[in-house]
Amino acid sequence: QVQLVESGGGAVQAGGSLRLSCAASDNAYRSWSDYCMGWFRQAPGKEREGVAIMAGDGRIRYAESVQGRFTILAANTNNTLYLQMNNLNPEDTAKYICAAGSTWVCPTLEVERYAHWGRGTQVTVSS
Repeated sequence: QVQLVESGGGAVQAGGSLRLSCAASDNAYRSWSDYCMGWFRQAPGKEREGVAIMAGDGRIRYAESVQGRFTILAANTNNTLYLQMNNLNPEDTAKYICAAGSTWVCPTLEVERYAHWGRGTQVTVSS
């Protein structure tokens, strides 16, 4: 089973930027590209939601709320998935979680389609 470890979260003022990292490792697969990879977030009292998805064939999907501000990218040399977050606002405050699913589910944003989850990294945006 793939292991996912997020980092890069923190506190930032509105309008600022952060870059999150997700380091992936798996004894059975050589690369993160063997999975459908994505970023999700969950704010207190709210359901988990999909933020950005990257498929091995290059397809990318963003949630409407982050489109134009967030960018998902990968460095396959070290099996690391990134989420570059620009122009952050307080509504972006949430725990950001890296997830992996079977390749055939891409590029869905549906939480239920992903089987492997990291523990998340907290992002707090103040006004």
